[in-house]
Amino acid sequence: MCGIIGINSNKEVTSTILNSLRKLEYRGYDSAGIATLNSGYIQEVKCEGRVDNLEKNIIKNKLLGNLGIGHVRWATHGIPSTLNAHPHSSENVSVVHNGIIENSTLLKKFLVKKGHRFKSQTDTEVIVHLITEYLKKNNLIDTLTKVLKKLHGSFALGIIFKDEPDLIVGARRGSPLAVGYGPGENYLGSDSYALKSMTNKITYLDDGEFCIIKKTEVSFFNEQGKKINKKILSLTTDEQNYDKGDYKHFMAKEIDEQPLTIKNCINEYIDKKNNEISIFNFPWKIKDISSITLVGCGTAYHSCLIAKYWFEQLTSLDVHIDIASEFRYRKNRFKKDNLYIFVSQSGETADTYAALDLCNKNNMKTCSVVNVVESSIARDSKFVLPIHCGPEIGVASTKAFLGQMLVLYLLCLKMGKLNDDIKKKDYISKIKSLLNLSKNIELSLKSENDIQTISNSFTNIKGSMFLGRGYSYPIALEGALKLKELSYIHAEGYPAGEMKHGPLALIEDGMPVVVIAPRDEYYKKTMSNMQEVIARGAKVLLITNKSTDEIFSENIWQKIEVENTDDDLLPFLITIPLQKLAYYTALKKGYDIDKPRNLAKSVTVE
Repeated sequence: MCGIIGINSNKEVTSTILNSLRKLEYRGYDSAGIATLNSGYIQEVKCEGRVDNLEKNIIKNKLLGNLGIGHVRWATHGIPSTLNAHPHSSENVSVVHNGIIENSTLLKKFLVKKGHRFKSQTDTEVIVHLITEYLKKNNLIDTLTKVLKKLHGSFALGIIFKDEPDLIVGARRGSPLAVGYGPGENYLGSDSYALKSMTNKITYLDDGEFCIIKKTEVSFFNEQGKKINKKILSLTTDEQNYDKGDYKHFMAKEIDEQPLTIKNCINEYIDKKNNEISIFNFPWKIKDISSITLVGCGTAYHSCLIAKYWFEQLTSLDVHIDIASEFRYRKNRFKKDNLYIFVSQSGETADTYAALDLCNKNNMKTCSVVNVVESSIARDSKFVLPIHCGPEIGVASTKAFLGQMLVLYLLCLKMGKLNDDIKKKDYISKIKSLLNLSKNIELSLKSENDIQTISNSFTNIKGSMFLGRGYSYPIALEGALKLKELSYIHAEGYPAGEMKHGPLALIEDGMPVVVIAPRDEYYKKTMSNMQEVIARGAKVLLITNKSTDEIFSENIWQKIEVENTDDDLLPFLITIPLQKLAYYTALKKGYDIDKPRNLAKSVTVE
């Protein structure tokens, strides 16, 4: 979850590292730090909290150097503090680390017996001392190969050395790591996002590899310490999308960008002239696929749940859903006719990548739905479906969620057509509905004032419930998650029909309950479930779509109506007010919306 950066240059690097750390802060913001090599000595400055705090300390301490490493931390081992902040340094070595060293306790015992003294509570510090110990009797390459073999778990490392003043070492196992190339300088970073402002030439390290970065060249090595050749990739730059513009928060901007991102995605995938979904180069015959397993975490998992309804309704395929963090801990029965689809915004989610890796090792059909096409999950999948949403900076996902749903729906329609599960006229009709989706989302965004008012009643509550049936149940889960992520309010999503099987006991007088009940085939039953909670004192916020039909209750506290569309597409529209509700509740509580406590955007640890 942490972010690392390294720069080896002919010029002073501190300010550039600071700017890169700001870009990486979405990975963690418990602490931050920088170490440089200056006048033959390792100097470090670090602090608890945000990069802005670090900058103040750097100005105060006048940190200089043409070679340096930086880190933003999401705490795993050890509380957030200056002492536990990275880099961790000895007199000779300084290390930044993203990942978890699972055998750190055993390594620490070994090193203490050798006379090493530890300052922090982190697992990372063992790497510093281990390198220091092995350098006593080995050259640099031998030290690296031996140390990396000793480390169990995951890591992306940036390392500088007092006695090697012209190089930075990078190493990877499990956690992502990229090398960037520039004129008279080269870079190391957790992902392309941190490097794009400096270069569009990037090489990704694979598991077990390490590199030596000098100002004018980069050398790559396998885990045996043998030199290897690596490809240099060219990336597109889209720096303008990283700016908040006139918005107070990235999340607000990203919510409002959803009509445009949906439109862009549709333009990429739909041939309007021929009413056709353009998914090219699919590497398998559709008739060879009889079942699908969808895998994701958090918000991505919710998009998988919605897709299950679509695939079951529009295709004859068997569909299974899995939480990525549990997938590889069960005895999976891999089947050659199963397509495994992995959903991740960043494409670096550790649990999802581990599930993908397991499927690849069993020679399964693997497909990924990602936003970052240069990511590890995208690179290691046999087929990739980008969501084309552009950078998403807010930790709580919004536009990427809609993008994931859209791509999964398009894939569902395409597979249904190729498998003769959908009639041609129905297929064309659904494509035409999709072409109006962006406009309908834009119209649904106009409930702004109503939601701002409603959010006042959520600021001081103990908890809330979100209820839905069918497609609306996963949206209820997503709505509850957003409120939890941003407002730190306990919220739960439930199938509306399950309330009577226990959760009704939680209903108290005045408790706000969000009922998601678009006028679909589940509408009447959901309205009955709504009455059950109203009868027990709940204040119901009803999210539905516009209709001339009367609502069956006079006891509804508040109502938000979105636009009408095909039933399949209602999840896109009813998501919008739930995003806004979470946003405005958090705003009124004064919380950091783009960087909620204890969370990070890219979850790269297990």
